[in-house]
Amino acid sequence: MAILISDLYGKEIITTAGNKIGSVEDIILDFESGSVASLLLDKMENISRAERTAEALKRKSVNFGRVKSVSETIIVKT
Repeated sequence: MAILISDLYGKEIITTAGNKIGSVEDIILDFESGSVASLLLDKMENISRAERTAEALKRKSVNFGRVKSVSETIIVKT
């Protein structure tokens, strides 16, 4: 699946069970693999330095590996 990163911003994220998680506010890239690592539910600039730990970011993001489809919304595995 090839899409523009800019097309992901603002899209609503919904689980396969139909639960709304939030919307894409920022994106974390993995430069080693050249792929999207995570979709952030808040802008990185709004996340305090203290919260930028792996555990805190996990609560405010969705691993891109969970993405099942991207259209008007982003569907992720529950």
